[in-house]
Amino acid sequence: MISRLKSRAVAVLAWAIAGTGVTHAASVTVTLPAKTATATATAIDGRVVLIVSPKATPEPRLQVELEAPLRTPFIFGRNVDGLRPGGRVVVGDDAYGWPVRRLSALPAGDYTIQAVLNRYETFHRAGGSTVKLPPEMGEGQQWNLKPGNLYSRPMRVHIGRGVASLRLTLDQVIAPITPPADTPFVRHIRIRSALLSAYWGRDVYLGAHVLLPAGFAEHPDARFPLMVFQGHFPDDISAFRTTPPDPNLKPDYSERFHLAGYNRIQQEEAYSLYKSWTSAHFPRFLVVEIQHANPYYDDSYAVNSANLGPYGDAINKELIPYIEKTFHGLGQGWARFTYGGSTGGWEAMATQVFYPDMYNGAFVACPDPIDFRAFTNVDLYKDGDMYAEHGVANTIERPSMRDYLGRTLATQRDSNHMELVLGDRGRSGGQYDIWQAVFGPQGPDGYPVPIFDKETGVIDPKVAAYWRDHFDLTHIVQRDWGTLGPKLKGKLHIYVGSADTYFLTDAVYFAQDTLESLRDPAWGGEVAYGDRAEHCWNGDPKLANAYTRLHYNVLYLPKILKRIADTAPPGADLTSWRY
Repeated sequence: MISRLKSRAVAVLAWAIAGTGVTHAASVTVTLPAKTATATATAIDGRVVLIVSPKATPEPRLQVELEAPLRTPFIFGRNVDGLRPGGRVVVGDDAYGWPVRRLSALPAGDYTIQAVLNRYETFHRAGGSTVKLPPEMGEGQQWNLKPGNLYSRPMRVHIGRGVASLRLTLDQVIAPITPPADTPFVRHIRIRSALLSAYWGRDVYLGAHVLLPAGFAEHPDARFPLMVFQGHFPDDISAFRTTPPDPNLKPDYSERFHLAGYNRIQQEEAYSLYKSWTSAHFPRFLVVEIQHANPYYDDSYAVNSANLGPYGDAINKELIPYIEKTFHGLGQGWARFTYGGSTGGWEAMATQVFYPDMYNGAFVACPDPIDFRAFTNVDLYKDGDMYAEHGVANTIERPSMRDYLGRTLATQRDSNHMELVLGDRGRSGGQYDIWQAVFGPQGPDGYPVPIFDKETGVIDPKVAAYWRDHFDLTHIVQRDWGTLGPKLKGKLHIYVGSADTYFLTDAVYFAQDTLESLRDPAWGGEVAYGDRAEHCWNGDPKLANAYTRLHYNVLYLPKILKRIADTAPPGADLTSWRY
């Protein structure tokens, strides 16, 4: 296999190794083939990512995990502009690397190497800005899985004393995504958004998976409440399965939950939901999971922003009305609810805050920072450095992730420097870059203005002030309570684990203190903490996260039904959907 790869290659990788076991000069020349299935008649812009892994399997591009730095190999990235068929790009010491800054600093050893070209598209946006960004291609903005992206075959090499000549070619292309098929219970829709298309200067679509209630076809006169499940890019309706678990399923092991056979648990819980969903006397309602990936991330955070455009209005004024009209929704604020965890938790609260009359409750689980006095573990308004805490004579690195015992898994510096490898100007598709894109202003070059210097960690107080005024949800609720109070009273339910993996707990502490201080009216909501619970605790005190994350679509149902009973206006339809 390796000899065949060598014979097919067209680029040269030269390694000069010193006796210390560390390379002192290294470069990789990656070629775009001129006459293969991946060839294109037009020039390509994008980001070349070189992965160098001590592990042979899975292939290196599949080993890169922004949320698992300890499992991620060496990575290096650099931009390409106008790369034509037959052209080549050199990845050398000018490429940005992690966890070693330069390619020449790689330790001696055996590696598997691979290159990926994440292709960019030029967008001419409303307002006159022109930017080059990776388009979403149905995969949820994942550079290593994106249809149309080019990559080389993995190659096993030895880096050591002497000089080795190896060849890499971008002769592979990632295949298109096959969309899921409709079923009697699950429908998949895709609509063109006029608002987003106008902003981005080309057609932009929103998608959704809709879970229909049992008996939908047999009750054409019924009108249903709507539950919007916020979160990352969903492949299909989550945790719903109409057939029993596969008896031949080979059990896996979940590193996240420390559970053997978690794939079996997922199938069991999904089938259990189906049985509840179709049981007699179960409340009938619509569940919607939205697809709103964009050039910056796997979702838009469901708000209007300077860099992504009017996603909040597109979702709530175009997509939701279309779904309610098509699938017989009640179409009234008292009958709509939203919930989600992590990114989805932040989105649930933001949706309720920015569209307060449109929803009757938000269940906000393990939310991304809802108070920027605790942006994970950084106070954006007082701390000057995102990466480190400075003392009199010492400096301590800030962690960005911890395990269930509190041990550090990554630092803020690690997480952001990994993103810098995958894309500059906020184009990594990573968590910190989407926060920057959603919450921040647009710069003169059309790209997001950084909240902090990605290389050094120095925070920009002017950008922090912009974030506070536009997207610090706690600040906004407090600032605007005079008008928001009557519309939000009793609608916010916030849950987080006391040991959240990403340090999201502190923002909820700050938010709780602020919310409970509000008067005329009192806020009337709920905050609860899961003792010793990691990310993403969602309010169930009896079951572990591994199970409750599979229950979102029914977990809050008792509170939702009580809210409907307590707040539905006179003459509201409380019966047609209770067949």
